[in-house]
Amino acid sequence: MLRLDKVVKRFGARSVLNAVSLEVAAGEYVAVLGESGIGKSTLLNVIAGLEPVDSGAVAFDGVELTRLDDDALTRLRRERFGFVFQAFHVLPHLSAAQNVGLPLLLRRAPQAEIEQRAAAALAAVGLAGRESSMPRELSGGELQRVAIARALVGEPALVLADEPTGNLDPENARQVLRLFAEQVRAHGAAGILVTHSEAAAAGCDRRYRLTAEGLQAVD
Repeated sequence: MLRLDKVVKRFGARSVLNAVSLEVAAGEYVAVLGESGIGKSTLLNVIAGLEPVDSGAVAFDGVELTRLDDDALTRLRRERFGFVFQAFHVLPHLSAAQNVGLPLLLRRAPQAEIEQRAAAALAAVGLAGRESSMPRELSGGELQRVAIARALVGEPALVLADEPTGNLDPENARQVLRLFAEQVRAHGAAGILVTHSEAAAAGCDRRYRLTAEGLQAVD
């Protein structure tokens, strides 16, 4: 589903990603470990086509991303990718269901379909009956569940998670990580979790460590 081949990314004279290679199949859940500032978020940006590479190749479902223009990359992210962030990025003026339904709204899906699928996605993450709740009425763990539902409501082929439990207490973090892994696998998506936490990475199918020298498999 996803292939990175000797990807190099520099910012000025500083090399952030150095000959990074990775393959992730549909249904696989992979962790990339690394300290803060090592380039984990940059790696996700490169995978999502938000940052160009200096050399190497990134291919998604057989399509080389460097061959796509900005409009095509935007459509690809909207239709095939899902994103979960540390800071939730839940819009405060929209209800839980409206936040979850945003990816479908951007695809111009019928309103009845948006409401039905948003409710189902919220139920899948344990928030049935909370469709009309506003973000200010939800806890941090519940907000991250909304973010997971939003990332998966459009049935993406690839889900990218950037430190999704960094703002949660340990118990909520464990629950959210378990739920995220279950949902990614249930949808048959390829999932990539970037984190500094060994505990967060423990539930993944494979683990890698990002260093200045590249990406190394962790036993």
